[in-house]
Amino acid sequence: MDDNTDFGDKIPPSFDRMGNAMKDAGAKGFNPALIVLLFVVTLLLVFLVGNYALYTYAQKTLPPRKKKPISKKKMKREKLKQGVSAPGE
Repeated sequence: MDDNTDFGDKIPPSFDRMGNAMKDAGAKGFNPALIVLLFVVTLLLVFLVGNYALYTYAQKTLPPRKKKPISKKKMKREKLKQGVSAPGE
């Protein structure tokens, strides 16, 4: 009965080949899909940060927008809705 060998000492050949394949794959470098993904994410991040920076800069430096003048007809209608009679009537 010399078959009492410890399995922890020996690695089956199939797992040994898998280990070598993993070592070879790690030596090749980055996956091209990963490079493209990183590039696209970086561009998106730069775009969003740039837009935020421009927005905050514009809020600080640009004057507030001028409101459109209200026509006399609309002003008259609003005053009638509020119950105030329009002047001249």
